Amino acid sequence: MSYTILSGLQVDLKLVNFVEEQALPGSGIASAQFWDGLAKLVNELAPRNRELLAIREEMQSKIDAWHIENGTVADDPAGYRAFLRSIGYVVEVPDDFVVEPGEMDPEISSICGPQLVVPVSNARYALNAANARWGSLFDALYGTNAVEQKGKRAPGKSHNPKRAAEVFKRAATYLDQAFPLVDARHKDVVSYRVERVESGAVLSMELGAGDTVTLVDPAAFVGYRHDGEKQILLLKHHGLHMELVVDRKNAIGASHPAGLADIRVEAALSTIQDCEDSVAAVDAEEKVGVYSNWLGLMKGDLSETFHKGTRKIERCLNDDRVFISPDGGELILKGRALLLVRNVGHLMTSEMVIDRGGNQIGEGIIDALITSLCAMHDLSKTKGLRNSVAGSIYIVKPKMHGAEEVRLAGDTFAMVEDMLGLPEGTIKIGIMDEERRTSANLKACIFEARDRLFFINTGFLDRTGDEIHTSLHAGPVPPKAEIKAEKWLAAYEDRNVLIGLQCGLSGRAQIGKGMWAMPDEMADMLASKAAQPNQGANCAWVPSPTAAVLHALHYHEVDVFAAQKRRHNEATPGLDVLFSMPSIKGGTLSEAKIMRELDNNAQGILGYVVRWIEHGVGCSKVPDINDVGLMEDRATLRISSQHIANWLMHGIVRADEVEQCFKRMAVVVDKQNQGDPLYRAMAENFENSVAFQASLELALEGATQPSGYTEPILHRRRLELKAG
Repeated sequence: MSYTILSGLQVDLKLVNFVEEQALPGSGIASAQFWDGLAKLVNELAPRNRELLAIREEMQSKIDAWHIENGTVADDPAGYRAFLRSIGYVVEVPDDFVVEPGEMDPEISSICGPQLVVPVSNARYALNAANARWGSLFDALYGTNAVEQKGKRAPGKSHNPKRAAEVFKRAATYLDQAFPLVDARHKDVVSYRVERVESGAVLSMELGAGDTVTLVDPAAFVGYRHDGEKQILLLKHHGLHMELVVDRKNAIGASHPAGLADIRVEAALSTIQDCEDSVAAVDAEEKVGVYSNWLGLMKGDLSETFHKGTRKIERCLNDDRVFISPDGGELILKGRALLLVRNVGHLMTSEMVIDRGGNQIGEGIIDALITSLCAMHDLSKTKGLRNSVAGSIYIVKPKMHGAEEVRLAGDTFAMVEDMLGLPEGTIKIGIMDEERRTSANLKACIFEARDRLFFINTGFLDRTGDEIHTSLHAGPVPPKAEIKAEKWLAAYEDRNVLIGLQCGLSGRAQIGKGMWAMPDEMADMLASKAAQPNQGANCAWVPSPTAAVLHALHYHEVDVFAAQKRRHNEATPGLDVLFSMPSIKGGTLSEAKIMRELDNNAQGILGYVVRWIEHGVGCSKVPDINDVGLMEDRATLRISSQHIANWLMHGIVRADEVEQCFKRMAVVVDKQNQGDPLYRAMAENFENSVAFQASLELALEGATQPSGYTEPILHRRRLELKAG
């Protein structure tokens, strides 16, 4: 790597060139101002960052010792709580307060809907997710198993009229739920039309028998426009819009009784452009690629050209959508999701910047500064493709352990604001509630971020990985499927919502829920994911734009703010239930069940790691042991590796059994990837396969990894492969 000295720091030239040639021009920030500001951030924040990481390790050592001496939490819950308070793991709960984060974009404060997470390292995916604000309901139903795919309604190689008719029927029921008609149903409509009246325009529907009906709520009709032969009618419910596209000359519209060629759903209201869990960026070259795509999104000029079959496609950001309102005025709706950015956590350092003492600098410090600098290009816009109309930068901050680490993030953002000349509170913070110390002290964490908080979020995977690692010495954990049914997990989800409501997040900030991990199982998602908004979640994660379209239907079904009001005074589960992760007793599991669980974990680790190490793919749909495609990232890897580490520690499995299992499963993963011409088989040479060795190391050395995180091994092993 090539470095230059700037403000006393060694800075990789790739980063210097990106900042000087791409990010600074047009930002209003001078070069010296930027590099002096970075040096100040490093001098003031890096020592605090290292100190907080040392506190993590010290606390973990004390917790390990407590379990070795005292056994499980269930043996002495009161003693365990007192112990955690004595070491500062659990802190005092603040007096009641209400967050005051200032003006928010409506996608954060007043509209509820799906949220995407996408690796910003992949320009095509980043653009797809940014453009997923609007999506086709007909396509989402026709192209997935949301509509039964067997028999005469199977998709087939060409258009299937019987399947299309079923899609029309299902879509009509969703319209009935959100936009009911007076004494009629949408399936009976043969014509949608806009009629001019003295007060402006109204929407009416003609039925097959010749009768004309209106919406139960006429105010739900909020706009229309003509686009050539098409007439587009805009409806609104629970803050979300749908477009009815009427076009009888279209092949689809010609087969629909009312000429509907499509129903376009307002879907992914916000998208996290991810620099962290779903990204594999281990050096300056890869990280600058991440920053460059984020800058393109903020400038509005990111584009990507690719081929689909014989077609050449160029993708760029969607324009806003313009309508005529019923009173004759102009109505403009955003054509893109509100873009948030996830920085890395406090743990990882980067060789992009090295201080005077030869220390690599916390990557999260660099992220905070660079992603904010890039976002200034959006804040300076007065027209065009704007992201935040409220003038905010939304940074999601993951993997923080407790209130002091949240305070460090807030202080980092405040210093970045100062050096970039941004108004105080411009940079908002989203807290990922996925580490147990944060869950246990959530109100204190929110208090530390109360002047800039826009988001709290739960998730099973990282949270479970931390749960296992924190209590590694407490005993062997149950199989993963059984963990999902444990009462501590329900308590964690409930505490997140209820504490958020107590702190005034309703109408001010998002309370989020975790990912639907099976992108091909849309019927199951439709059947179950409504539970999340019904629990009071403003948003929840989905794995694709198509899933966002279908999940958006749940926010028409559920009034989230009413659900939040209903739950506001519920009792908050206490710490005893939050700390109730059980251990299994010896002999509880059969040898066959143990090996099935080990096989499942090993196959999942190998299938994910081989893409991370070999191809630099940080998140992808990976077939599980039953060939079911699952969305995998470092959070899924953490739980699987920690699960094996726990069973190794307690003698459920032996190291030699683990190694033999990984070799068996490598053969399975090789077979699952045999159609990929770039794939290099692991089973052909276990010793020289960096991906195989990394996977095995994650399991065998999982107990010694900081907080059970997978990044240190992944980064080191990918750098090893790149060097080779």
